[in-house]
Amino acid sequence: MTFETIRYEILGKVALLTLDRPKTLNAMNATMLGELQAAMTMAEADPELRAVVLTGAGTAFSSGFDLKEQAEARPSGVGTWRPLLRRDFDTIMRFWNSPLPTIAAVRGHCLAGGFELALACDITIAAADAVFGEPELRFGAGIVVMLLPWLTGPKAAKQILLSGDDRISAERALTLGLINEIHASPEILERALALARDLSVIDPMALRETKRAINRGFEIRGMGEALEAALDIDLQIEGEGTGVKRQFMEIARTKGLRAAIAWRDERRPGQED
Repeated sequence: MTFETIRYEILGKVALLTLDRPKTLNAMNATMLGELQAAMTMAEADPELRAVVLTGAGTAFSSGFDLKEQAEARPSGVGTWRPLLRRDFDTIMRFWNSPLPTIAAVRGHCLAGGFELALACDITIAAADAVFGEPELRFGAGIVVMLLPWLTGPKAAKQILLSGDDRISAERALTLGLINEIHASPEILERALALARDLSVIDPMALRETKRAINRGFEIRGMGEALEAALDIDLQIEGEGTGVKRQFMEIARTKGLRAAIAWRDERRPGQED
């Protein structure tokens, strides 16, 4: 199968998936989301594969969902937003739910939906220059996959999400339990692949069932239901629309995404919407 926005490589018993839109910091558009699903289907159907490594081309892992594509499409209303958010949610959670262990190798920006994608992977290896965060509320959007509170405490999750923090260093992410290891940028992919190769010698049934047991613990605590409830809330936020989001998208349409991000960053606490 030929892909336009990702690269799919087989390295021994490991599938390497590379987000390949470096000019957009690997923003996830509709094509990429579909191709990620197709790539995971291929990997899971290959009896020789034992692990999946996910990384980004260029200087970033992913800046999140493609806001430029969204600005051009102008989705409006709950009915229009429902299948879009379901697609986004299901693609990210594919990495959490996959029977294969998934490892993210992150360098540079890892934000919004890209951050959620890295969180959904079983293990995350980060470069020292990696920057994480969830800036959505700062431009009037909601959170698609509310994994963060399940992987760190509620205090930290609320501070990050409610403030739209997008400057979380690799060191802080490690302290919060959001990543597993930090390495120099040139080393992270090889470290992730080495870890995947280590996993590939484990009995595949034992590996699969142990991952399932860990995930089942989260399910018993209600994670699946909570994530679906959070998705419903995000559907209301996006479907009804916010004043800030409308302004942000109008600037993105008329002046470009860079100008919209600059407008977002210039906003001050307490400013009227």
